[in-house]
Amino acid sequence: MQAFGFNTTAEIRFAAGALARASLDELGTKVLLVTDQGLRKLGITAGVEKALENRVVVFDAIEADPSLETLMNAVEMGRTQGVTGVLGLGGGSSMDVAKMVALLLGSGEDLNDAWGVGNAKGPRLPLVLVPTTAGTGSEVTPVSIITVGAEEKRGVSSPILLPDVAILDPELTVGLPPAITAATGIDAMVHAIEAYTSRNANNNPMSKMLAVQALDLLGANIERAVSHGDDLDARGAMLLGSMLAGMAFANSPVAAVHALAYPIGGIFHIPHGLSNALILAQVMRFNAPDCGGEYAELAPHIFPDIDTKQGAQAVCAEFIEQLSDLTVRVGLPPRLRDVGIPEDACERMAKDAMVQTRLLVNNPREVSEVDALNIYRSAW
Repeated sequence: MQAFGFNTTAEIRFAAGALARASLDELGTKVLLVTDQGLRKLGITAGVEKALENRVVVFDAIEADPSLETLMNAVEMGRTQGVTGVLGLGGGSSMDVAKMVALLLGSGEDLNDAWGVGNAKGPRLPLVLVPTTAGTGSEVTPVSIITVGAEEKRGVSSPILLPDVAILDPELTVGLPPAITAATGIDAMVHAIEAYTSRNANNNPMSKMLAVQALDLLGANIERAVSHGDDLDARGAMLLGSMLAGMAFANSPVAAVHALAYPIGGIFHIPHGLSNALILAQVMRFNAPDCGGEYAELAPHIFPDIDTKQGAQAVCAEFIEQLSDLTVRVGLPPRLRDVGIPEDACERMAKDAMVQTRLLVNNPREVSEVDALNIYRSAW
């Protein structure tokens, strides 16, 4: 067995109502709450704001695909207010910004030196992350993605970004609209699938085990969570599945689905989960000659009705078709054209995807720019 390392969040608290019961003493005397205006308007942050009272400063300007400007505005607020800890509450965007704010305030290091894998050194401020969607798994990953300029997505990956505590409270996801529930749920599935099949040198038995368990939970509950958003059991299963998938890909990194999804989000501002869903089946078809057996191993964990006796390649093909059908059943648009992307954008997206070398190196099959172009055209 090859050597591997495995990092994850030091403490995880999972319970309905967990946030309301949290003291957050680890964050000190002045807490920067990083969130978005939508959650504040829905009243989701009201409880924690009241509990923290005069200890809290709120930065609620987080947008989808958060920009470098937004990050630096949050850092400036935290610096001028003298915060002692950071609480990220929301989807992946809020948690990603919270990670970077904690790093930059705690270390004072130059952001330009932190981009990439293993370059951020720390230390950081105390950090607690609370997801309100079941998709990104950012609460257990050492990665933060920030949009630089108009379109480029740039990442920082370092164990220093893992929070001190992740609080998973299914009650916070009950108000999530069906479309977001569906997109983030598929996103979590992509994390598990890509972690399981990753060609990263650190792909390991623990990540594979977590990916399988994640798909068991996600596959059994995504349609129920979309159609019956008040089902706390389904919501809890999705939240736990998302976290397990996050643990898996945090240590066995994702690959071409994410690499090709980033230009869709960066250029056309399509939400990340939906971007992954739009490209998933076509990337899997491309990869199948090299990892069809691994896809076949995963198939019954999402779709127990698949006949696993028909041979690996047949199981793989049916798995991909059922995933395509699932995205439609949960209400997501199936093709790039359905979200307003013109066919002539495929060449530009293919070129931009090639920049994502940290992801493409993990793919089971090497992806050239021509390959990426053909995948986009097939998805169009």
